[in-house]
Amino acid sequence: MCDALPGDVGEREFESYVASQWRPLLRAGWLLTGNWAAAEDLVQSALARVWAHWARVRSVAERDAYVRRMLTNQFLEQQRRRSSTELPSDALPESPTSDATTDVDRRLSLTRALDELPPQQRAAVVLRYFQDQSLEQTAAALGCSIGTAKSQTSRALAKLRRSTHLDALLQGNY
Repeated sequence: MCDALPGDVGEREFESYVASQWRPLLRAGWLLTGNWAAAEDLVQSALARVWAHWARVRSVAERDAYVRRMLTNQFLEQQRRRSSTELPSDALPESPTSDATTDVDRRLSLTRALDELPPQQRAAVVLRYFQDQSLEQTAAALGCSIGTAKSQTSRALAKLRRSTHLDALLQGNY
């Protein structure tokens, strides 16, 4: 009688597979990326995707081919992304840090200014500018016509421009 659940067996098989194939996969990752740190990241990302489909890839014959394909697809996908031009570095560049209280002050100023708006105008501004909704989507969410959404947004922006809470923010003093 076995106490292991089917998921436990699959997890053990996956762990065993990773342990036995880590070095060959890492070597393939290094050949693809030319960098050990990037190769480790690539292999880990590919294995995370493989784990999500592990139940379908249980036969040994297709498992290696599937994992190699996932590794290759992950590499090609990373190459298409803009962040793929970033390379790990031993030395971190010096960068100025912002004062955390400034961010808090900005948020408080914005919250106070939004508190001055009527609910419909506040909702219109939040939908349009904080959730990047189109006028059509904003109107649908507010349950009104596009013209009403436009006017609510316009009135809200005018009121926000006059808000004393946003004076410093609008003048670039933050």
